[in-house]
Amino acid sequence: MQEAAAETGGTPADPAGGSEVAQLPLKPALEAVLMVVDEPATPEHLAKVLERRPREVSDALRELADEYTTQGRGFELRLVAGGWRFYTRGDYADAVERFVLDGQQARLTQAALETLAVVAYRQPVSRSRVSAVRGVNCDGVMRTLLQRGLVEEVGAEPETGAILYRTTHYFLERMGLRGLDELPELAPFLPEAEAVEGETQEGMPSFDVDDPSPDSQTEH
Repeated sequence: MQEAAAETGGTPADPAGGSEVAQLPLKPALEAVLMVVDEPATPEHLAKVLERRPREVSDALRELADEYTTQGRGFELRLVAGGWRFYTRGDYADAVERFVLDGQQARLTQAALETLAVVAYRQPVSRSRVSAVRGVNCDGVMRTLLQRGLVEEVGAEPETGAILYRTTHYFLERMGLRGLDELPELAPFLPEAEAVEGETQEGMPSFDVDDPSPDSQTEH
């Protein structure tokens, strides 16, 4: 029997074969792994690591999430951007904010938030179009968003060759969204970028990062 399996390269059908990891209690093992992840972990990845079936892992994750909520724990297990990760429960956000900031200003500026909103609803979009919608040069703000990993480059615009930007997986994670389809219905309130840009194209300053023109109005 063993020889036949060796010849055919067969493996046990049960993913919980004989390894020590496979023998660990599933829920505590999931908690241990999720404590060290730096981005949401998918059930498939967790199942592979713990040598379990994806459905078994998904069920255990949902049970853990329900247990934390029932117990009123200060953290919660949430499904975000296709994966699971621990988050501070919203009721205790003030306590966490005070500890993390400790007198430091870590929030995005109003200009950064507005720019991020335009990218989120108009993506993929170029810097010039974002600037046209906001009516001000957004180069400095875009650099900040890039550095924080909230937006990323996603190719170039065929007509002009301008670099296009979109929001990142990290943006979804920080916003607590599973996908862009969960964004609030705000797009109808934003003006059409093409229309605004057409009206201001002649009078708009250059949006080149390297443009030394003192007349360029740039936000940071």
